[in-house]
Amino acid sequence: MSSNTTRVYFAADVHGSERVWRKWLAVPKFYKANILILAGDLTGKSIVPLIEQKDGTYTCKIFGRRMVAHNKHEVEKVEEDIRFSGYYPIVCTPKEVEELQKNPRKLNELFEKVMVDNIKRWLDLIEEHVPKDVKVVVMPGNDDTFAIDDVIKEHERVIYPLGKAVPLCFDYEMISMDWTNPTPWNSPRECSEKELWKKLEKLVDLVSVDWNKVICNFHCPPYQTLLDLAPKLDKELKPVYVLGQPVRIHVGSKSVRKFEEKYQPMLGLHGHIHESYASDHVGKTLVVNPGSEYTEGILRGFILDFTKDKIERWWKVEG
Repeated sequence: MSSNTTRVYFAADVHGSERVWRKWLAVPKFYKANILILAGDLTGKSIVPLIEQKDGTYTCKIFGRRMVAHNKHEVEKVEEDIRFSGYYPIVCTPKEVEELQKNPRKLNELFEKVMVDNIKRWLDLIEEHVPKDVKVVVMPGNDDTFAIDDVIKEHERVIYPLGKAVPLCFDYEMISMDWTNPTPWNSPRECSEKELWKKLEKLVDLVSVDWNKVICNFHCPPYQTLLDLAPKLDKELKPVYVLGQPVRIHVGSKSVRKFEEKYQPMLGLHGHIHESYASDHVGKTLVVNPGSEYTEGILRGFILDFTKDKIERWWKVEG
């Protein structure tokens, strides 16, 4: 890589996986990246209680099996295994578990606190593992609670890109969007295509450069591309199969596609659809989606080498 090139590493959809997050932190040293971006769906999906028993052991159920810890060291090891898989461990008594089961509001408050505390801890790890001359951008996605936004905004080491045009490198600007079109899961940051279009159009006034110098960091991919293919689901949200093969359909945003067709930015950085690890074009706009295999602890990403006038090359990496 020449001195006239800036290397960007883009990933998304870590979903609380400690293993994937730590691999992402190692990217600048391993791939010599100058800019590190993680855009969307940072938080995990559930809490796993590690329950203190009368005999002094601690037990939990995860991945269809029962785990037992006999001492503090084993408790820490089980907690680490749980975090690496994208869940949040909490040590508690049977009575505390019962109280949480009876009080959904208290459970939700605990879940939000655990997510916020974990994001804070993750961001603090950047200071330890990422060289200070590396630019770091972290953005929530549709699955993330709004409670984590202030944590990201207030962290001195991280750029929170929403609501602004971020000078990325050379004279390129990046605009960002966390919201998506509707999903079957009623996530916190999804809305109708009409509302999403309004949100996207508001970003236009942020741009101060020609559109061929603009990067659209939109969590949702454009409709009907290689980036938005996902399994078709039935009414029970189970994949539909025909002749033993899963049926795949386009589920991306028509508003995102319309926006990229209208303004033709240089690049679209997308995520959201885990199964679509691909690059494509919308008109002359290069669009990429690194996909996600966070449940397997695999970090997927795109490396993009920028020069002053163009993206010199781009390719997929995983590990």
